[in-house]
Amino acid sequence: MLGFADSRPLNLVIPLKQARAIAKHLDITTCGELLQYYPRRYLQYGKGADLTGMEEGSTATIIGTVVSTTLIPNRKTPKRPIFRIEVDDGRQTIPATFFGSAYAQRMLREGRRVMLNGKLNFFRGRPQLQHPDFVLLDGTSQATGSLKQLMHFGSLEHILSGRDWLPIYPAKKGINTWTIMGAVHMVLHSLAAIEEPLGFTPIGMLPLNSAVRQIHEPGPEGPGKALHRLKYDEALSVALAMGVRRADLSHRRAEALPRVADRDQARLLGQLPFALTEGQSAVFGEISADMASVRPMSRLLQGEVGSGKTIIALIAMLQAVDNGAQAALLAPTEVLAMQHARSLTETLLRAGVPARVVALTGSMGAAQKQEALLKIVSGEADIVVGTHALIQDTVDFFNLGLVVVDEQHRFGVEQRDTLRAKAEERTPHLLVMTATPIPRTIAITVFGDLSVSTLKELPGGRKPIRSSVVPEFRPSWVARAWEKIREEIAAGHQAYIVCPRIESEGGVHEVAEYLADAEFPDSTVAVLHGRMKGEEKDAVMADFAAGATDVLVSTTVIEVGVDVPNATVMMVRESEHFGVSQLHQLRGRVGRGGFESWCLFHTLADQGSPSFTRVQQVAATTDGFKLAELDLLNRREGDVLGKEQSGLHRTLRLINLVDDRALVERAYRDAGSIVADNLEFARSATADFVAEDFEYLDKS
Repeated sequence: MLGFADSRPLNLVIPLKQARAIAKHLDITTCGELLQYYPRRYLQYGKGADLTGMEEGSTATIIGTVVSTTLIPNRKTPKRPIFRIEVDDGRQTIPATFFGSAYAQRMLREGRRVMLNGKLNFFRGRPQLQHPDFVLLDGTSQATGSLKQLMHFGSLEHILSGRDWLPIYPAKKGINTWTIMGAVHMVLHSLAAIEEPLGFTPIGMLPLNSAVRQIHEPGPEGPGKALHRLKYDEALSVALAMGVRRADLSHRRAEALPRVADRDQARLLGQLPFALTEGQSAVFGEISADMASVRPMSRLLQGEVGSGKTIIALIAMLQAVDNGAQAALLAPTEVLAMQHARSLTETLLRAGVPARVVALTGSMGAAQKQEALLKIVSGEADIVVGTHALIQDTVDFFNLGLVVVDEQHRFGVEQRDTLRAKAEERTPHLLVMTATPIPRTIAITVFGDLSVSTLKELPGGRKPIRSSVVPEFRPSWVARAWEKIREEIAAGHQAYIVCPRIESEGGVHEVAEYLADAEFPDSTVAVLHGRMKGEEKDAVMADFAAGATDVLVSTTVIEVGVDVPNATVMMVRESEHFGVSQLHQLRGRVGRGGFESWCLFHTLADQGSPSFTRVQQVAATTDGFKLAELDLLNRREGDVLGKEQSGLHRTLRLINLVDDRALVERAYRDAGSIVADNLEFARSATADFVAEDFEYLDKS
């Protein structure tokens, strides 16, 4: 990433034993990697942390001033009196108790600044520490307990003296925050001055040299300015890389695929049994204009579940077909691929459009697969619908002009770009679709990698889905949920029951057996999960779609795209185990017809827990775009440049794309100017990106 490099082996700078521990538990072997392992929070002297939300037994660290000491006789062991101190951390006064510690009695006197670290417990609602580890912050002392780790990295007075802010690092089993803190201090002490990677300090920013040091060892003003500068450098790194990528790809050309009058696209538009919404018409115009250009389209179509993305994709694919090109639709599951193939074929037949649709999936028999491959390579197939099978080496296209990726978060960049590369001489146009933008998509969007079209309005006749949380700790609510499902079945409708696992307690098999015996003895209950063979899954879904099954107990294989208009109610079991995006996607499987529909989010989570709150937030809104931001806050944006969707392996370590959007936008503007003025400089500034970064950047 743009910034600084310090390739010094960590074991040559800090003690060998600690270097080995950091390498083993954190996978950090160089000084630069350690300096990019940022604190997760800070303690500020005189501004104590709020401990009221912490669980009893968790480890708490406080810094403050000893305001009183008391020696209490111990009747059981008179030689080990109880020593009690009160520490004012600026927010509250916290008692700490030591048993028979002569060293604590000697060192912890009134007026001394001290850092305590120990197990938290509560007495009558008041937090307290029992026999915590400690070290003085205003004089010479010896650390106790886990804080002794600091002593491996120099004198405690040198490490701690004068600190108003104390960094707390993400710890792991086998490595605590004090080891990391001491190692960072030692590395910083030996670090040469860091030069500005751009040759100048951005206006209003700290110099990078100061920022790297102050993010770990803040001065009296705290880490705010250091954090601001490092966030900017992260954003600028990605924005520059995206800018260089766009510049390098600007020479690539696609086949221009303009609208053709009186051909298949026009015929379909004239025969649709409904009018396109205003949003659909606008999006269609954007896509159509992109496809008419020799510059390859790279467009994200994001829209609410049920907003009509598929018909827009079909209209776009027919524009390619009208120009003698093929279109490929990549779906994440065989169930969805086959459904797409059937529904596209039916739509075209009803409209009298002769375009030919061919499906290709991994479970097809050899003869069937060979027939499909011949149609694709000969050009007989106009629209090819498939799963991962489409990206295999055995698949060759006659003239691939457009690639459509449905539910893009199910495909890695390598998968979608392998398909796109099958056009060989020319780069096909690319349209990716999602019903709920995931964090990584939002990140890429913010940095300008994709043009964005948005569908928010639902087609006429759709009713909003009603959502409720059904907590296990309210048995009457659970009973009412089952009753509601029975009422819908009695009215001639169908239900989904979604489970987080296949086997064991709460799995589809156990739940289906219970429901068939206890809750729905007079109804037909079927099971669907990912371990079933393709033909088995197709048969189960066909029965459900035909109304032969009342209740379908399934895993998330029904998450994407399975369309059964008669399904009006869904219960998601143990919904706390699903992500925000998943829950929204699942909810979209009901309400596909014109009937009032319900989604019931069952949960085992405790009231007030983060998991329970997250489920409540999903139930409170059906706005997929609000939920995308909630997902972003919960999971972060993932590895923008690499393959990870979200979580730990992140290119962006500091930025939050919701809170820091203004900073990101500034970085994006600055990167545009740098690339336009000096492309080679921008290229050199991003030359130290690791291979994983280029796995994405090198794709088109």
